[in-house]
Amino acid sequence: MKDMITAPTVVPPLPRDYHGANWVGLITLYQREVRRFWKVGTQTLAAPVVTALLYMLVFVVAVKGAAPPIPGVDFATFVAPGLIMMQILNNAFSNSSSSLLQAKMNGLIGDFITPPLSPLEQVVGFTAGAATRGVAVGAVTALAVLPFAHVTVAHWWAVIYFGVGASLIMGMIGLMAAIWSEKFDHIAAVGNFIIMPMTFLSGTFYTVSRLPEPFRTATHYNPFFYLIAGFRYGFIGHVDGSLMVGVAMTAVLTVLLGLGCLWMFVTGYKMKT
Repeated sequence: MKDMITAPTVVPPLPRDYHGANWVGLITLYQREVRRFWKVGTQTLAAPVVTALLYMLVFVVAVKGAAPPIPGVDFATFVAPGLIMMQILNNAFSNSSSSLLQAKMNGLIGDFITPPLSPLEQVVGFTAGAATRGVAVGAVTALAVLPFAHVTVAHWWAVIYFGVGASLIMGMIGLMAAIWSEKFDHIAAVGNFIIMPMTFLSGTFYTVSRLPEPFRTATHYNPFFYLIAGFRYGFIGHVDGSLMVGVAMTAVLTVLLGLGCLWMFVTGYKMKT
């Protein structure tokens, strides 16, 4: 017994250990999200532009000859920032929600859970990809409506702050909605019964100062109202409501939604079976 040779203990290899952020994985996830919508650019970039131009054509023709919503600002110039922001909101939401929900429906959610990416890196990757699509669609839409609306930029900081902020917010809302949804009908319900009404009832095509009570007060509880009002302020220098409330609301909402997304990924809410 004493002469028996003890077999060496076999220690399984440890998972790859990343000290700090996994930048390679994070950039790869971001590139995947960007290439995903870029490959179908006709649908993701061109289609929203056509929709925005049709909205502008219909509304401008419909109100032709009417008093402008803001003295000295024609209706086309007034409505253009709202249309741009509407495309930013819708496309940022669509990018993150469709990406993760398709993975869930196809049984590929493990492709996002198993790689050595932390929950924070996953949230950042998905959200950054959605924000990129939102900003890209907004920029293309702005170039398309420019010849018809004669839009100029009065405050670049507001355009960038509210444009990027809206993209991040809607990217994270889309992420949370996709994780919560169990089928495509659920994500469609979120878009049709929550996102779309909040977008249209936020002053996209009108000034809320013209609304009667209690609708005027109720509009000020719609976060989309502050995003659109702040974004429009960046172009025409006029804002409905309080600009500082909009700035603070955008920052707070971004942080809260980020924490909500992070909690979902940390706990594996409706992702781990």
